Amino acid sequence: MPWSTREVAELAGTTVNTLRHYHRIGLLEEPERRYNGYKQYEVQHLVSLLRIRRLVDLGVPLSQISDVIVCTEGTPDTLRELDRTLRETIERLGQARADIAGILRDSLPAVVTADLDSPAARSSESERSTVHVHTQPYGALALAEIQKLAESGTDGLGAALDRLAPDADEVDRRRLVTRLATKLAQHLVDRPWPEAPATHLSNSYHSTSRTTAEAARAPCNPAQLDVLHRAHNVARDLVRATREANRIVNAR
Repeated sequence: MPWSTREVAELAGTTVNTLRHYHRIGLLEEPERRYNGYKQYEVQHLVSLLRIRRLVDLGVPLSQISDVIVCTEGTPDTLRELDRTLRETIERLGQARADIAGILRDSLPAVVTADLDSPAARSSESERSTVHVHTQPYGALALAEIQKLAESGTDGLGAALDRLAPDADEVDRRRLVTRLATKLAQHLVDRPWPEAPATHLSNSYHSTSRTTAEAARAPCNPAQLDVLHRAHNVARDLVRATREANRIVNAR
């Protein structure tokens, strides 16, 4: 019994537009038309359509379905590549579910970077911006260290910086510079990879440094920028002094 386009599409669990698309790209042979101009689908057309739908459901690209149907020499390679892609997709979706579960469990902002637990997620806006931008170029090897830095930033420093008014006086600025410089210097001594990140970067060092610096500055007002700049300079001096002292001690 012949079927119309709508009927054969319904039997195959697809749509008329999809069926017409398969005809346009040459994936499905067009049947003969009746005297009134309507297509007349037979059993072989339904079988072909069902095979195409099966492969589409597996994820085989339309451009490769014809070769898979006739089982050419490249079919195993096509299926292995498809299996690899599906495996990566499953892993990515599993990670996404885990991230969403953590966000819901701890009532965190949905924009929090994946793999950061709640202490880091509850850090200041400037800290979160910096962590987001660091995570991409430095990669997974450095992410654990970034997380530690973000977690240790929850001792009030980030919040104090966020609260600093644009017209803050010198006393308040100097007090915050000292606190920030001490913390930053300790991080650079304990975890020196941000200063020599060649093995962690996916982009160039100069490009990454510029990007991460912009991320830290973007949410800041003039007083906060002043404190960050001064704290960075003081921290560098402290690190140099510490390393020189260690060098002298080790040389003895």
